[in-house]
Amino acid sequence: MKKVYVAMSADIIHQGHLNVLNEAKKLGDVIVGLHTDDVIRGYWRNPIMKYDERKEVIENIKGVVQVVLQDTLDQVPNLLDIKPDYVVHGDDWIEGSQKVFRDKVINAIKEWGGKLVEVTYTQGVSISKLDEQLAEIGITPQKRMKSLKELIYSKKPVRILEAHNGLTGLIVEKTKVEKNGKIKEFDGMWISSLCDSTAKGKPDIELVDLTSRLNTINDILEVTTKPIIVDGDTGGQIEHFVYTVKTLERLGVSAIIIEDKTGLKKNSLFGTEVKQTQDSMEHFSEKIKAGREARVTSDFMIISRIESLILKAGMDDAINRAKAYIEAGTDGIMIHSKEKDGKEIVEFCKRYNEIENKVPLVVVPTSYNFMKEDELVELGINVIIYANHLIRSAYPAMVNTAKSILENERSKEASSNCMPIKEILTLIPGGM
Repeated sequence: MKKVYVAMSADIIHQGHLNVLNEAKKLGDVIVGLHTDDVIRGYWRNPIMKYDERKEVIENIKGVVQVVLQDTLDQVPNLLDIKPDYVVHGDDWIEGSQKVFRDKVINAIKEWGGKLVEVTYTQGVSISKLDEQLAEIGITPQKRMKSLKELIYSKKPVRILEAHNGLTGLIVEKTKVEKNGKIKEFDGMWISSLCDSTAKGKPDIELVDLTSRLNTINDILEVTTKPIIVDGDTGGQIEHFVYTVKTLERLGVSAIIIEDKTGLKKNSLFGTEVKQTQDSMEHFSEKIKAGREARVTSDFMIISRIESLILKAGMDDAINRAKAYIEAGTDGIMIHSKEKDGKEIVEFCKRYNEIENKVPLVVVPTSYNFMKEDELVELGINVIIYANHLIRSAYPAMVNTAKSILENERSKEASSNCMPIKEILTLIPGGM
């Protein structure tokens, strides 16, 4: 029998996959090159089914004689090893971002006279469409909650964007771009106390109480499926913090980040310009321990935000606090800096990586926003939070629209900056 090679992810099996495999088995014995979980994460998202689960499914499809691991989008390494008589693929890669991989296959199989067979793309079926249908079904609180930890320990970086209402939650949920053959998207949402307070027209001093913040969180939970990290400010009194943990965990929130400061909250980006008091290592460690004891499962994460660099307490203090908080059982460390050159972050990361029992590292690169994600990953950073960019970009747009209406005494000139009314009516599923 001739050897036929088919590469696929097979995360959600649909009739398109079966059409390709049916055509392939007409040509000979089918060998499937199954993408690893890391490959799927690299060009799309965290796979719903793990590699071993997908492998078992494919092995039980009639005509498939072997499943081999494919750890790159480029099929050539496997093709050089197997030297198949045929390579079968859908014809959707003739144009677009996958064309480069098609060209490599054609050049490789020329060496032994192999042939590329392209199957007509199955219309009306796509992973994107199936993903959207799954999102419409929704997600359980338990599955959403545990998804953040799964992401942190399986991909870098985990990319988080701020959301402050249901609409911005949908933006985080659905925004995707295709770049260099890969689909890029955000992995989850950051519910910032700054943005939540600002959206309500109130100062960022923990004035907005937990009940009000829970209303915002619920609005976002209702229309999204991705993990949520909540900005818990200082966490409040230890006795209060344990109830916050219980409440958020019950809702399906994935994590809370609390900062090691006390007293009336002042935004960290003010630094030493305003009076801010750092909590003692001992007391903050007790807060971490209390939060851990209050949660029902280890899927809910308590992440400790270190303010030593903000308050000019020094690098040694920041590292010592990281060690103390890890010892207390924190699930992650967030290091904060307002310096624009990023040197503090680089130094901290280098020293942090020497800690033997380190936990995932989180940053909010608002001040040092020139640093690319790849640079931050090289430093050992696991989670990158873009903490306030949707509300900061929305405000000037709305002000400009308001000014335009006042200046022109009509809304015609402002219309160029606005979505068409039909689009806003159909933006939300079920709007028509």
